Amino acid sequence: MDPIDELAAELRRSIGRLVRAARREGDSLPPAHSATLGFLGREGPMTIAELARRRGVKHQGQSRTVAELTNQEYVERTASETDRRASVIRITDAGRAALQQDMDGRADWLATAMRAELDDDERALLARLPEVFERLARRAD
Repeated sequence: MDPIDELAAELRRSIGRLVRAARREGDSLPPAHSATLGFLGREGPMTIAELARRRGVKHQGQSRTVAELTNQEYVERTASETDRRASVIRITDAGRAALQQDMDGRADWLATAMRAELDDDERALLARLPEVFERLARRAD
């Protein structure tokens, strides 16, 4: 395997482990709730069918998640302006606050881990990575 291919595979694995650890340690919301609120927060209102498609889950499961989030007042349903038979799901202020709490929890966990595990040189190296990862991610846009 080419060294760049090996590096790409190793980065994918390690970044995945880091993301899963941050979610496991920092999140208070169940993964389905967090994912749903994340899509609504980033992309705006959408139907249950659109949410299910984006998340790669069945409509029935997404409908259950939306019902749970509605009961917690994290989302609200409104009639679609283009199809009165369809409901559009919107994130509420309480939903945004819950989502932000989880994102803050992940960042807090990561900052604590960086303070405990890394020296100054390693933290300086990490300081360069957000810009590098942004450049790589722009290739998908």
